[in-house]
Amino acid sequence: MILTEFDPAKKAVVNPEDIVRPVNGMPEAAVCCYSCTTFERMINELKAEKIAETNTANRVIPIYRTRFRGTEAALFMIDVGAPASAALLEDVFAMGVKKVIVFGTCGVLEKSIGDCSIVIPDSAVRDEGISYHYAPASDEIKVNEKYLRIFTEMLDELQITYTVGKTWTTDAIYRETPEKIRRRKEQGCICVDMECAANAAVAAFRGKELIQFFYAADNLDAEEWDARSLSNHSKLEEKDRIASIALELAARITGREA
Repeated sequence: MILTEFDPAKKAVVNPEDIVRPVNGMPEAAVCCYSCTTFERMINELKAEKIAETNTANRVIPIYRTRFRGTEAALFMIDVGAPASAALLEDVFAMGVKKVIVFGTCGVLEKSIGDCSIVIPDSAVRDEGISYHYAPASDEIKVNEKYLRIFTEMLDELQITYTVGKTWTTDAIYRETPEKIRRRKEQGCICVDMECAANAAVAAFRGKELIQFFYAADNLDAEEWDARSLSNHSKLEEKDRIASIALELAARITGREA
């Protein structure tokens, strides 16, 4: 298969540094999410300032800077889907970011996982295309190895419940068939997302650090699909709390929390 043709060369014909430049004063850590509603609420609450921008084919993506608990962090909204997500990570890494915390929704494959609760992947099944251009072919890729203990200890300290397990990263949201879900559950997956495997592969390839976690949304472990809090406008206060968890983690991993 063509996806086994991994090329480890760091230089391509078009490279991130051909499109974007390093940004003076870019914070070491960045926090990003996939929900436009949650992101707008976050930057307004934090009174973030724009310091840079990048582009996709259809929109300009501002990069902001803020302070949280004495620590500077960059903020940006990342686009849904592995190709767009990977490209945006490439851009912010080229701008000078070294650590990225990504949070967004996942579908649950275990109905016992509560709506809007925290899910932390420790591995991702690579059912997308992007990761195969950044890492040799394999069924899975490790996620969150470096910071999993720090993150879970922080959540325990804050008395926030969470679930750790394997995610299924797939491009095809309308091809999550009952048979595929059964197979992924047998493989150990507890949730499904669209970007995690790709994000982990990009960060590892570029020698950067990535923490990705989810807040549980729709339930696929039922006779009929249950959207639960999947909508951007559902349970906004709970999602604000999840944004503050990401910011708290950014402060702790940069070692400069107040």
